[in-house]
Amino acid sequence: MSTAAAPVRQLDAHSVGELRRAAEKLLAEFGTSATSPALLARVAETAGGLGETLRGHCRPVDTADGLFVLRGLDVDDEAIGATPSSWATAGDSGAIHDIALLLLATVMGNPIAWEGQQNGRFVHNIVPSPGHESEQTGASSTVLLSPHTEDAFHPGRAHLLMLGCMRNHDAVATTAASIRLTRLADEDVDLLTRPALPILPDDAYDEAQGYADQAPPAVPALFATEEGLTLRFDPAYTPLDRADDAYRSAYGRLSAELARVSVAVSLTPGDILVVDNDLVVHGRVPFRARYDGTDRWLKRASVRTAGRRTRPGAEADEHGYGQSALEAHAS
Repeated sequence: MSTAAAPVRQLDAHSVGELRRAAEKLLAEFGTSATSPALLARVAETAGGLGETLRGHCRPVDTADGLFVLRGLDVDDEAIGATPSSWATAGDSGAIHDIALLLLATVMGNPIAWEGQQNGRFVHNIVPSPGHESEQTGASSTVLLSPHTEDAFHPGRAHLLMLGCMRNHDAVATTAASIRLTRLADEDVDLLTRPALPILPDDAYDEAQGYADQAPPAVPALFATEEGLTLRFDPAYTPLDRADDAYRSAYGRLSAELARVSVAVSLTPGDILVVDNDLVVHGRVPFRARYDGTDRWLKRASVRTAGRRTRPGAEADEHGYGQSALEAHAS
């Protein structure tokens, strides 16, 4: 795994101040970051009035890395309080940063939430939680969080994933690997662009795991576009034992190539990692949680962008395991 630096977009002091004042005004008006139709409407209005310099920093991912770090926001380690023990106890912890992230997400596209995850909030808290150490979810810690496409099981998954760092005293690295940096044989690409296996819902979606109305749809791991390959990848929830030897071998070579080009991004407070979810798989290295209020704490937002042609049209026919995505702003 490479420790090469991710592309950085450094925010200037004026843009940082503009964003913070906008977030403070919204928090003062609504008193919470728990989203409501009224708050979302004001977020859209406020985001539309943000300056061109700040908006320029939020332009689409524009390198084969498939990601960038937005840097320069202020996070006061004392003022944010202790790292929550789980998302369920987080409430309005770091509410000002929830709203700032939601504003940036709105500039980039249309934020989404899931009815079946974190009570339908549009900004999630990602913290290690007791009893979940070995799961393949954001609440884990002691295991490698395998590289994956965010919400790969669902056709309505985000186009962009935003991870905002609140606290990371131990420099725990997020891993990221772009399909555009890999080298794959034509034969492997041909196999992996065929819909061979389903991707099942992960452990964060209890209701989806019990969905039994229809059989899981087979989906391709790769998709060829005019701009290059995109991917839909989650080996921890892909039943590879159902595939033939040729497919498993090709999938293994894809995994190896993603590991070869993977970079370790150690976020610092105020950093926001923006990942193109159609180009990049992300994960996290193992760490030992202390559960003393000082553990790693990220904020997560998911964003859809209009007009993307990075996914097969057949995805429109998938059932999504009964899960519904909520859009922050009307299309």
